[in-house]
Amino acid sequence: MNKEHLRSIFNEVKSIAIVGASANPDRDSFKVMKFLQDYGFEIFPVNPNLVNTKILGQECYPNLEVIEQDIDMVDVFRDIKFIPSIAHEAIKIRAKILWAQEGLYSEEAEAIAKKAGLKVVMNECPKKILEN
Repeated sequence: MNKEHLRSIFNEVKSIAIVGASANPDRDSFKVMKFLQDYGFEIFPVNPNLVNTKILGQECYPNLEVIEQDIDMVDVFRDIKFIPSIAHEAIKIRAKILWAQEGLYSEEAEAIAKKAGLKVVMNECPKKILEN
């Protein structure tokens, strides 16, 4: 997909869950989360190891299913082996988009999500798409 097409995906996005969010400002997940938050998206950090922690002022959730608001996009910062199960969670919460960060591609997760009607973007960074 070209950059313009990827950028257009964000026209239907208001809320983004960051799966694998980190409270460490040196981590890419933190930097991307801050960028997306500053860009105007409502951000929901997800990391079961950081429950009862706030990241950039947002309560951290143990998984997607406990978030009570609608989530438009699930942005994944987890190891490839976890992406298929995250795809199933994204389907359960009726997300519209499954996005996996640079360096992450799971053919299985892509098939699962696309079969359920989600848009799928893998091996791309939303920060890089929206910058400029």
